[in-house]
Amino acid sequence: MSNKFWTESSVIPKRNFRFLVQITGMGNNDQLWWAKTMKLPSVSFGEVEHNFLDNKYYYPGRASWDEVNMTLVDPVSPDATALMHEMIMGQGYNVKSKTNQKTISKKKAADSTTSGKGLKAVIISVLDDEGVVIEKWDLQNVWIKSVSYSDLDYSSDELRQIDVSFRYDWATCETANTGNSTDGKYYEKGLIGKQ
Repeated sequence: MSNKFWTESSVIPKRNFRFLVQITGMGNNDQLWWAKTMKLPSVSFGEVEHNFLDNKYYYPGRASWDEVNMTLVDPVSPDATALMHEMIMGQGYNVKSKTNQKTISKKKAADSTTSGKGLKAVIISVLDDEGVVIEKWDLQNVWIKSVSYSDLDYSSDELRQIDVSFRYDWATCETANTGNSTDGKYYEKGLIGKQ
């Protein structure tokens, strides 16, 4: 086992506070500087059990991606509450009226086309100490499952927060290559580099 981490100052661990959240399709507010916390995607696999004589055998089943939760501070400008409402309406939710009978759908909610009003993408970027992207998570077919606004309280000095849960079909993760690259992919100055 290498103890390079303890002996060389050039080896740097990833840090929890070095991250950016980007929700494309929000105009000039794509990068959420007011994001406070973000849960990274996680996946679990079902299992199938098979009994044969006096043994049990297990086979992997379907993949299931867990919800991703994000906590935002609610600034006055840009107004995070208003942006959340726009995104909810963009995925097809409307208060019903005599003239408006439209309903929510996955097509509207996870519409990644430029013409759609749903979420284009939710991207979580992990940065190194130089601000370069070293890990990028991209939620696929993502839509907002729930939004919860913090309680008002005369006795509290805390900043207002918004908790958002995202549901998605799967996530992709790209990481920066170190040393000799075998697949030719690399990150440069926070952007995906040459293929």
